[in-house]
Amino acid sequence: MGKVQLHGSDQLTTAVEHAYSATVSAGTTVHIAGVAPLDAGGTTVAPGDVQGQVRAAVANLRVILGERGAELADVARLTVFVAEHLQVDLQVAVDTLAEVFVDLPPLSVIGVSRLRYDDQVVELEAVAAL
Repeated sequence: MGKVQLHGSDQLTTAVEHAYSATVSAGTTVHIAGVAPLDAGGTTVAPGDVQGQVRAAVANLRVILGERGAELADVARLTVFVAEHLQVDLQVAVDTLAEVFVDLPPLSVIGVSRLRYDDQVVELEAVAAL
């Protein structure tokens, strides 16, 4: 059995694309914040493009997880910040995440007015089991 078990709900809608909760086996967790879609030189990847920036931020998240001996399947919680004005952009972020995660962990998708770097519209936070 994996380190993270994802759970739905018997009473809540199944229309959501992600799990409602996750159980992590006893052990260490890593808390990751500020995962931006930056390349190795610090330049924002895919300026203004939600889908491209989700993919770039997830690629950076994979690197961080790998440095700690974990992978995407070990993510127990994910928070996605999207600095766009349309609600549809939040769904684009979720749809893109659904393409790169085998199973989406519990997640929150939050619309914000600005993020730290020029042309940045996506940022990730995660909690993963080690």
